[in-house]
Amino acid sequence: MSNTTASDWWRHGVVYQVYIRSFADGNGDGQGDIAGLRDRLDHLDRLGIDAVWINPWYASPLNDGGYDVADYRAINARFGTVDDASAFIEEAHARDIRVIADLVPNHTSSEHAWFVDALASQPGSPARERYIFRDGKGVDGSEPPSDWTSVFGGPAWTRVPDGQWYLHLFDPTQPDLNWENEEVRAEFDSIFRFWLDRGIDGFRIDVAHGMVKDTNFPDTGGRTMILQNDQTLQGHPHWDRDGVHEINRRWRAILDQYDDKMMVAEAWVHPQRLPLYLRSDEYHQSFNFELLETPWDAKEFRTVIDASVNAANEVGAPSTWVLSNHDVMRHATRYGLPNGTPWRKWPIDGPHEALDADLGAQRARAAALITLSLPGSTYVYQGEELGLPEVWDLPTDVLDDPVWERSAHTEKGRDGCRVPIPWSPDGPSLGFGEVASWLPQPDLFADLAASIQDGDPDSMLTLYQQAIALRSEHLVDDQSLEMLDLGADVLAYRRGTITVVANMGSDPVPLPDGTTLLASSAVDGELPADTAVWILGS
Repeated sequence: MSNTTASDWWRHGVVYQVYIRSFADGNGDGQGDIAGLRDRLDHLDRLGIDAVWINPWYASPLNDGGYDVADYRAINARFGTVDDASAFIEEAHARDIRVIADLVPNHTSSEHAWFVDALASQPGSPARERYIFRDGKGVDGSEPPSDWTSVFGGPAWTRVPDGQWYLHLFDPTQPDLNWENEEVRAEFDSIFRFWLDRGIDGFRIDVAHGMVKDTNFPDTGGRTMILQNDQTLQGHPHWDRDGVHEINRRWRAILDQYDDKMMVAEAWVHPQRLPLYLRSDEYHQSFNFELLETPWDAKEFRTVIDASVNAANEVGAPSTWVLSNHDVMRHATRYGLPNGTPWRKWPIDGPHEALDADLGAQRARAAALITLSLPGSTYVYQGEELGLPEVWDLPTDVLDDPVWERSAHTEKGRDGCRVPIPWSPDGPSLGFGEVASWLPQPDLFADLAASIQDGDPDSMLTLYQQAIALRSEHLVDDQSLEMLDLGADVLAYRRGTITVVANMGSDPVPLPDGTTLLASSAVDGELPADTAVWILGS
């Protein structure tokens, strides 16, 4: 178990992300659920994590993996009940594991009672004011109110039978809420308290930079991508608008009425704007996606780490480190592609022979020792501790992500990182459940099953278990970082009594003096390529 204290666990904790539909199937329907999650709590306990973050588990038609919420106070019937969720929270707490819930405030499902009511109501009615309905352009209103486009592709406006249009920055089944409406704000105040009263320890806020829109709805000229956190988005009519900070402060005031609670923002904003979200009366931390998007290169890693740590220190907030999540290609595959490969579209575009899977796995081991040794908190995506690669060759007839259809089949979407976890090497779903899983698992997953890796001194799972335990012992109390110069292809830094060295070049380099605590691959006097090591007392 972790030795983090109650008052600051989130500043340096290891948080495990659960995509619940793909974690463990406890009721035999081929999809993950709370019963399966409860059954696998021992795995998380042995891993040594401080908290688990659960992707949306609310009532939902699952048109976008649960990010289309139909009822924020109910659990999806496929996953369980609110009582099941409360039992899980209690059982996790008994193991000193905190629970972070995903919250989706930008939009609801089109099946939410509010939106059903809105469609049945007249233009200008209070029911429609909860969402963003507008008349169209043109003589007959047949043109959308603006040129805004959906993150998933296609227009961000859909017309309803009475002629008005509603806004959806994502899928048409995800209508955007109107955060200028006090009823919307009060509703989310209540949702926060509902889950806090049931023991939730924090919230991950989805699209934290997208709730407030320019109500003049000016055309964007194509500046629409959510994953584009560069200077071009400054002054954008629906990303990172100043009005979100009033909402942030309102939520923080609620959290501060409870003991030891936190919230983390998913905010794709320019680094210069991120500190605004981390002021003392706003978020406790925000995801830092910079390292996730950095190619395997020592100089670029060094630059991002330096900038991230300095920026976090300036606002007194911890940095967060992320290599993979439910929205991006798994890093064990990304790192097997040549630097510069447009990996978001690589499964469609190829060339597939460019992938070196063994190299990706080797680098993923080294990357684990990098992120788990950095100051701040580290987020681990489920299966990362097993070294799972992206299932990039899923047949198109099983794809579930709306990106596939909305992109006119030019992008496969995110299903490849959401394939269910292999728990054992056999059975219809490799221990995930008693029947075939909702997305097919590749044959290679059998060799990566948790039961095979558990206890194997050379496995990825053992590496994660050892790294998290050593992190808790050596790297929690001292949050300083001192960069070291050990060569152009070497990332090296000192954390208290620990020196971390990662050889990101192609040739072996000398190993510094000291006691080797942990290495991502075998070392003997020198550090091989694509290998990282933790050294005590160097």
